Amino acid sequence: MPAGELPLDRTLTVVVADTGSGPSSRTAQHSRVTRRGGRAGTRILHVRPRAEVDRVLLISGVSERLTASRLALTATVVSLALFATGVGPRPAGELWAAFYDLGLYNAVYAGAAVVCLLAARRPGPDRLAWAALATAIVLGIVGNLVYSLAIAPMEEEPFPSVADLFYLGYYLPLYVALVALIRTRVSRFHASMWLDGVVGALGAGAVSVAVMLGPALELTEGDLAAVVTSLAYPIVDVVLLALLVAVGAILGVRRDRTLLLLAGAILANLAGDIVFLDLATQGIYLEGGPLDLTWLTAVTLMAVAAHTGERLGRETAAPTARVGWRVLAVPLACNVASLVVLGFDAGTRFNPAAAWLAVGCVLAALARVAITFREVRAFNEVREQARTDELTGLPNRRSLFEQATSALSTASAGRPAALLLLDLDGFKEVNDSLGHHAGDHLLRQIGPRLLPALRGGDLLARLGGDEFAVLLPDASLDEAEALAGRLRELILRPVTVEGIRLHVGVSIGVASAPVPAATVEELLRCADIAMYAAKSSRSGVQVYVPDPRGGTGDRLRTMEDLRTALERDDQIEVHLQPQVDLRDGAVVGAEALVRWRHPVRGLLSPAELLPAAEQAGLLRPLADAVLDLALTAAAGWWPEREVPVSVNLSAADVTDLDLPGKVAQALVRHGLPARALTLELVEDTLMNDPERGRRVLGELRRLGVRTSIDDYGTGYSSLAYLRHLPADELKLDRSLTHDLGTDRRAGAIIRHTVALAHDLGISVVAEGVEDGDTATALTDLGCDVAQGFAIARPMPVGDFRTWLSAPHGCVVDRAGS
Repeated sequence: MPAGELPLDRTLTVVVADTGSGPSSRTAQHSRVTRRGGRAGTRILHVRPRAEVDRVLLISGVSERLTASRLALTATVVSLALFATGVGPRPAGELWAAFYDLGLYNAVYAGAAVVCLLAARRPGPDRLAWAALATAIVLGIVGNLVYSLAIAPMEEEPFPSVADLFYLGYYLPLYVALVALIRTRVSRFHASMWLDGVVGALGAGAVSVAVMLGPALELTEGDLAAVVTSLAYPIVDVVLLALLVAVGAILGVRRDRTLLLLAGAILANLAGDIVFLDLATQGIYLEGGPLDLTWLTAVTLMAVAAHTGERLGRETAAPTARVGWRVLAVPLACNVASLVVLGFDAGTRFNPAAAWLAVGCVLAALARVAITFREVRAFNEVREQARTDELTGLPNRRSLFEQATSALSTASAGRPAALLLLDLDGFKEVNDSLGHHAGDHLLRQIGPRLLPALRGGDLLARLGGDEFAVLLPDASLDEAEALAGRLRELILRPVTVEGIRLHVGVSIGVASAPVPAATVEELLRCADIAMYAAKSSRSGVQVYVPDPRGGTGDRLRTMEDLRTALERDDQIEVHLQPQVDLRDGAVVGAEALVRWRHPVRGLLSPAELLPAAEQAGLLRPLADAVLDLALTAAAGWWPEREVPVSVNLSAADVTDLDLPGKVAQALVRHGLPARALTLELVEDTLMNDPERGRRVLGELRRLGVRTSIDDYGTGYSSLAYLRHLPADELKLDRSLTHDLGTDRRAGAIIRHTVALAHDLGISVVAEGVEDGDTATALTDLGCDVAQGFAIARPMPVGDFRTWLSAPHGCVVDRAGS
């Protein structure tokens, strides 16, 4: 993006400094123009995208609302404190009564309503709860004002009145607030949670009806409206208490300060209602007395909960798991209380409704027990399934890890533990020939065959595919190796699959703990290394022995290190070995040999590098890296000396249809002609897909890139092979040239091979030329080019360029001198 320009859809926040008159700031909140510099005397210090500006504004707005909420909460608490000064002796007069009972009393409500309204405007999951609480408090204020200004001045107060409508309506938003709070804390309700809530609600209802509100519920005198209104107050209180206890039963005992503050508010409100009903029944209630403090304390606690609700809501947004005594405490207490109610109820002592509520609580508790048993059984089944292999019924990898962890916690040098890792040989052929259902049938027979040979505390597990593991919690390495031999013999016995008698082999790796493996992961890794060693050596059983040099035989670690090395530029390198013309000693080429400069193990040869690359599937990335390094080196000497470089290809490279395109791009990238590169392949690399390989090599030759058959004489050498293979060069393996001076038959083979190659238009390169006599003999036999220690050893690129610039005589002449 050009300097000074911004996208048109970005909102800018620009802080401008006037170089002449001091700093000032300006915010352009809705600018949608392209800015190109600024006026003289100003400079743009900071530019913010719209998203950041919105976030800043949002934070600023929330901060302002929190400040207003804090002021409203302070006013609420101050009003409550001032009202408390008048619950005892207070100045006489109607003005003071209005100040206390009308002004301060409703000021507490008003301040709490403002706090809840501000909380409802904050972003957060509890907004509905705070809006409901604000609605409840506003209804309370309206009820207070209607009663104080309209109902109380009447000579005979009507009952019920309009104020009762607002007082009873006060409870409905409280129900909504409780339900909204629990919905934000429980994402999904289970049957057990519903039953916990029912147990809590019925138990709380039974106790409240029996102990606290029974007499009020028995009120039946007066006209219908008065009776209904009188009964409505204790009923809504019972429902509110039941709902509160139900919330506690569902969530369990937890440190949710928001809920605890609301619970305290509701309990204070209930306490005030209970005492008021008792005093009103006796006709001794006094307005403005200490009882009014209970309702004011309730709304003040609601205000505190709303003010701190956003921060606390984030802390408690993820409820703890519903396990342990915290979940059972509330339902158990409610159930015990219900049993107490039933125990003391003789039909006349308590209100019948309390007895029926207690019966419902007990029945719900019984249903909860049944649900609990079902959940526990389902949990155990799921837990068992999670630790069992579905196909064989054996323990799976998870179960092996758990038991291995336990075994290693008690393992010591005197009581070691061991692990056997078993991998079936020939299992893929069974799947490919008979189908996967036959392979599954074979795998199911492994457990019954091996289990009788194990001890009581040993564990046989299937890790996946055709891999099994045996954990020996208390076994020495010798005992583990002996058991591995017996298990191998059992598996080697013939097995019948779908009427066909089969033989499968097995490779077993043995590792021990706590030495050399101290963890389960290390134990599995060591056993895996030993198992692959057993498979490659065809020994059947192999015990892991640590490499004193730090793990050159560690297959997994080597592959991971190689993967990292290919991502770097300083670990993979090439050494160059020159090739000279046997007739005049002229340098006609150089073979690039890969080396790995390992940060810990030093310079590694292809013998250590290539197997790891093949097992890790990194042969193609490695070949790409070597090709790039070789062409980089050739580009350094090509302007002065046109010496081509040779790069080896693997079977995966030869059958890669994208190879010609990649080679062409690499040559262009390094500014080299096609004749600067020779690609070498081992003669048996085309055996898997000869047609595709010949197609790739043909395209390379059409590009002008030379191809060479490497290690000729060690694979599928035949006249037909040479006839159909598009190649420019044939490299005789050192096994043919090593005994040339002492074995006449070796000379005869080379003579006829050279003659055949020349007749086909192919030049011959002799590898492994280590002395002058061999060079002389090869010259006499007609070989064209020599490569070996007699000429030079492989050397780094810098040393090769130095060697290349020095004069060199004929190899044959040096040998004869």
